[in-house]
Amino acid sequence: MLGLLINDKEKMELEYLLKREMDEILSAFQDKRIDHIIKRAMNEKFNILFSLLKRVSTEEDCLVYMRVKSKLSKRNQ
Repeated sequence: MLGLLINDKEKMELEYLLKREMDEILSAFQDKRIDHIIKRAMNEKFNILFSLLKRVSTEEDCLVYMRVKSKLSKRNQ
């Protein structure tokens, strides 16, 4: 486990960077030209970024980026 000491300004910057990167990934998910293997890697990256966002952001901000399970994951259950 690692710890990180940051001030409020750095926290806000970290939030901004995470949200911007997650927004880019979400918009790329809509692109039909991207292969499903690439989208799976993007999904893994999104999940990592979301777990980081949960640590520094408010619950309301996190709700915006929560994703609904896809049909594929529902079939596998």
